[in-house]
Amino acid sequence: MREIHTTLESRDGHPLAATLYEPEKAPRAAVQINAATGVPRRYYAAYARFLAERGFAVLTYDYRGIGQSVWPLQVSGASLRMRHWGEHDLAATLGWLHQRYPGLPIAAIGHSAGGQMLGLADNNHLAKAALSIASQSGYWGHWPQRLRPVMAALWHVVLPGSVALFGRVPAAVMGAELPAGVALQWASWCRHPDYITHRSGQPIRQHFASYRGPMRFYAIGDDMFYAPLKAVQALAGFYRNARIEVRVLQPADHGLRQISHFGFFRPSMPQAAWQETADWLVQALRLPPTNSHSP
Repeated sequence: MREIHTTLESRDGHPLAATLYEPEKAPRAAVQINAATGVPRRYYAAYARFLAERGFAVLTYDYRGIGQSVWPLQVSGASLRMRHWGEHDLAATLGWLHQRYPGLPIAAIGHSAGGQMLGLADNNHLAKAALSIASQSGYWGHWPQRLRPVMAALWHVVLPGSVALFGRVPAAVMGAELPAGVALQWASWCRHPDYITHRSGQPIRQHFASYRGPMRFYAIGDDMFYAPLKAVQALAGFYRNARIEVRVLQPADHGLRQISHFGFFRPSMPQAAWQETADWLVQALRLPPTNSHSP
């Protein structure tokens, strides 16, 4: 396996830091990993290597304003929008994979917001299958009753207040620093029952509806704060023409005490869970089975 660190270009010219993991032999398929909100691509390195060792070429990248995808100095963080991650960044990297591996099937794997952003890309048909881990509609009303006051305060007060005070959302608030424009759009979406919406309040669904491939959504059983099952099911409903499957992954399924929102992609995650996703990719992409799962 080899790792190639490079810089790609978004559709509107923003530089995107990226890493490509290629197997030793010719890849059987290509995989795009779309990150959670504010999470740099290095977080997915262990999982990307796992898939590469099983014959997949895997691309990870940082959305604009995140990780090493710094935006030009002349561009204000207030001008960045969360929807640009899907419309420009994800769409560009998906197109790049399609050009680099002509003839190979492509799958998209989304973590949290990464499963949402696929629905904003007008070329998402290039992904022949999509797998989402803890991806959800962020509307606070999907959360359990006991957590709704906390979630409402987060989107109505905490994020807008942080931007007003600091000009951004500091990492201490959400675990990762967010540009002002991204944070404000995200908060506005999470206040609306339809979540991803235009400024007018009309839901954005055109490219969600155009995706028709197989999709598997994993809700993590102990992930109540970030992606409870109801929120995962709500997002799955956005892709109304896809072939949807929603599964609940419980920590006990793999002998764990917890997985929560960020545990699945950590190197400590049992490889049996990762292998289950690799097997699903093989099935969903209609790849010939291999005789062994070993590298």
